[in-house]
Amino acid sequence: MNAEIRDDVGERARRRIIRRLMPFLFVLYVFNYMNRVNVGYAALQMRGDLGFSNTVFGFGAGIFFIGYFLLQIPSTLLTELWSARNFITLSVIVWGALAALCGLIDTADEFYWVRFFLGIAQAGFFPGVLVYLTHWFRYEDRAKAVAMFMMAIPTSNMAGAAIAAALMRIDWLGWNGWRWLLILEGLPTVVFGVVAFFYLTDRPSDARWLPDAERQWITGELEREKERKKAAKKLSTLEALRHPQVIILALACFCYITNSVGLSSWLPTIVRRISGLSTTQVILISGIPWLVAIPMMLITAWHSDKTRERRWHAAIPLLIVGIALSLSIAAGNHLVLAIAAFSMAAMALYSFPSPFWALPTIFLSGPAAAASIALINATGNLGGFAGPYLIGYLADRTGGYTAGLMYLVMCGLIGSALVLALRIARPAGEMPVNNQEPQPVAVTR
Repeated sequence: MNAEIRDDVGERARRRIIRRLMPFLFVLYVFNYMNRVNVGYAALQMRGDLGFSNTVFGFGAGIFFIGYFLLQIPSTLLTELWSARNFITLSVIVWGALAALCGLIDTADEFYWVRFFLGIAQAGFFPGVLVYLTHWFRYEDRAKAVAMFMMAIPTSNMAGAAIAAALMRIDWLGWNGWRWLLILEGLPTVVFGVVAFFYLTDRPSDARWLPDAERQWITGELEREKERKKAAKKLSTLEALRHPQVIILALACFCYITNSVGLSSWLPTIVRRISGLSTTQVILISGIPWLVAIPMMLITAWHSDKTRERRWHAAIPLLIVGIALSLSIAAGNHLVLAIAAFSMAAMALYSFPSPFWALPTIFLSGPAAAASIALINATGNLGGFAGPYLIGYLADRTGGYTAGLMYLVMCGLIGSALVLALRIARPAGEMPVNNQEPQPVAVTR
């Protein structure tokens, strides 16, 4: 096969894989994230109905991530060693049922337990999909694929605002809207879980929907990438988990998720405090930052793939998050300025994941890569507990949200510094990420 024909086959394969996988994975992640953070909108009615304080709500919103942390690594290893399709199917069905069950809670203890088990059910989905994408996309295409997947977060926040505004106005069976919001966003997820079993394919070699030439092309490309990593110094799974770069990535991820979940959980409540508007108006205004975040996420991922640079593309957004949230504090009760600052923070937050998640795949592969990615994501998601809980706790202690926002500012600045401290080389034949001599590292079982 000459080079021109090979390039044409490769381009067709890439497009076909994107069309087949990314829209469906995107929809699954929309429901994943919506079922996780819709309590931020539900809180506008739930806290009054059930008598929850800021601390109780913050703890319940955050305890999700304790369960998420506990099963992260074993769940992700199951994706790699068992079957991505089977594991994703099981995860989606169980978390959809638990998300709907959250609409039936009446006490703080019930809230805590359902959120905890929801975290366990969702634990392997995100890192599992990241591992799954390495089975289908080459290194140079990976940030773009991750960006398409990660677009689900701002889309979920944006669509979730519109859906919440509608559902929280209903009172069927004498139940307030927040209950129907949680139930009606959970049940469709179960249906998509069943569809996933029949729609997803574990690897290109199993994909009947790929023509032979395209299947051979992507399989060959991924095998060559694997061989390049095998030529590097080998680490065991345990050594990979202790690798300094993995630890730095995990801490940086903690800082990012503290901001992401902290802001999305409390933004509607903060907007209500600033504005004094109705529930519907607050929900719709709270969706603005996530709407403007979508194009910036795509631009950052495109530029990161074009330049094949990851470190600065991940560090600068976290720096901007710190600056933007400082401006939101300075805006005080000026709603327009505050929303502008929150929008700036949202654009930066969702520019971060695509280049960031391309970093570990530079030097990790196989089951050890799955374990390391899970460790990074699990440690990071402890920030999903710290963010909402500390904002709520500090609000009860101080009577406002300034202290909580200052905590998010600090995490953004520290996270940016951690990413800049990384020393990870690009794949062989490319300029290193940090402009130093590459020191390639591969991993084995």
